[in-house]
Amino acid sequence: QVQLVESGGGLVHAGGSLRLSCAASGRSISSSNMGWFRQAPGKEREVVAALGRMDTTYYTDSVKGRFTVSRDNAKNTVYLQMNSLEPEDTAVYYCALKQYGSLGVRYSQYDFWGQGTQVTVSS
Repeated sequence: QVQLVESGGGLVHAGGSLRLSCAASGRSISSSNMGWFRQAPGKEREVVAALGRMDTTYYTDSVKGRFTVSRDNAKNTVYLQMNSLEPEDTAVYYCALKQYGSLGVRYSQYDFWGQGTQVTVSS
């Protein structure tokens, strides 16, 4: 059974940084496509960044140049480094794993999800 556990969320002032971690078990992330999604109150869950099995990456326009997705295969962990945070980044952030195929950017493409971690950016 695949399990994903996020950590690293919290409260930060605008302009600050956070690093989210997603520790995986039950499947190697090196052979998986990984995604970070977020959901703000009253809004749909949206992709933030994705990291493909072949190390291809995707970033939604609003985070390009500010967020970086990476992985440590030895720790079976994926990271989302978030810099220059803005109040609009406030949301619950979810890690997700897509087992097969290539990098995915849609919610429905992912097979396993973490429980989420809250990120709050104050102005």
